[in-house]
Amino acid sequence: MLKVTPYLELDEQAKHLVDHLHGTKIALTFSEAAVMAALLKHPDVVLTKEELLEIGWPERVVAPTSLTQCISTLRKKLEPYGEVQLKTLARRGYQLHISEQSNVKMLAIKDARSIRDLLVGVSARTKAGGILAGLLLIAAGWYMSDYHGVIKASANWRGDKTIPLNVGGVEEQAKLIYRVGKEQLHPSWWQKHLAPEGNHLDGMKDFSAFALADFNNYSLSLCPGKDPKACTGEGIINLAMIDEQPAGLSMADFIPLSKEMEKRIRYNRIQLPQGIGTGGEMTEHNYHADVYFPVAGELLIRNDITMSLIYDDKDSGTFYFSSCVTDQDCLTTPIKYRLRGEFDQYRSEIGGMEADVFHVRVAQKTLTKPEEISSSAVHFFRESRKHEVLDDELYFYRIFQNENTAVWIVPRLGNFIAWTKYQKLDL
Repeated sequence: MLKVTPYLELDEQAKHLVDHLHGTKIALTFSEAAVMAALLKHPDVVLTKEELLEIGWPERVVAPTSLTQCISTLRKKLEPYGEVQLKTLARRGYQLHISEQSNVKMLAIKDARSIRDLLVGVSARTKAGGILAGLLLIAAGWYMSDYHGVIKASANWRGDKTIPLNVGGVEEQAKLIYRVGKEQLHPSWWQKHLAPEGNHLDGMKDFSAFALADFNNYSLSLCPGKDPKACTGEGIINLAMIDEQPAGLSMADFIPLSKEMEKRIRYNRIQLPQGIGTGGEMTEHNYHADVYFPVAGELLIRNDITMSLIYDDKDSGTFYFSSCVTDQDCLTTPIKYRLRGEFDQYRSEIGGMEADVFHVRVAQKTLTKPEEISSSAVHFFRESRKHEVLDDELYFYRIFQNENTAVWIVPRLGNFIAWTKYQKLDL
């Protein structure tokens, strides 16, 4: 067998070409096989017409047109293989040239020798070009991949600072996450919203806290106790400030008011009976938080949110998000917003802090418009309308979790931080 290309061979004895790529054979006459073999044995060498006539028609005297007709027929049979060029050199003869294109053609063969020839039988320039093309394809694939989007989104955040917070008369350091471009941060941007004269809570000894700075708002989340890993979910406080003017929130008044608002009506919280939570065919991972938005001179707004994750496999599944906005005097009937989408979960880093990133591709979203709305809640209704129109893909970040709670960066009203209660529900 004489190799023409890594996937095409000449069987001189059987008088046919063997195409390994398509699994076919091309029949040749005695003269075509002999002429083809002679040209293959002398690649890029010009063989004269006399030499080829003697090889193709041994011990016979034939007209030169016999060779011309033989070459013409061979060219037709080689037409599917553009890299095999049977050249005519005027007044000199014929030459067979195999283009290097054949060495980089995608193969579907099991011939080890062909594969070896593919790897070692090409020029350095062809190898370099192939490597460059491969790298460009890899780079293009990486740039278009979901994971590249996750890296880009995560790079918008930093987590290398802490700030002092005085809540309830106790001062602790809060882990700070902030947007790139907002490096000049000051604790007063959070602290100024808590009225000094009402900043006292009986029984508050210490707390763990996270704070977040987005472009237009500042939020904080805390759980009683020095060690966040020991947080049970009791006594969690989530505040988000959307106005630069100090809100004047009295913590002494806020705690009983928030308990009253949460007891009055609860839309999204799922409370399991004691001992329930194992044995189902499908597991829902449910996260719930009440986030409060204090604004000077306005009714206190509560955003009751829940997030549920149902995994199809280890790192992907269906993501459910539900938000319900009310105010302290029940003047605003609920502004409800829900979305559902498919998520992929990635492990990333924010300023040296490990985080789980959930890339959610939104498939369905619903906004339930309120019958009544107070002036305090108009901003939240407008923002919910924007989400209804714009939400297409979202990034949720889980930056901490223990057995009972988790801390999330939630892409609502810009972004805010929320320390959530966590439960498993077997379905």
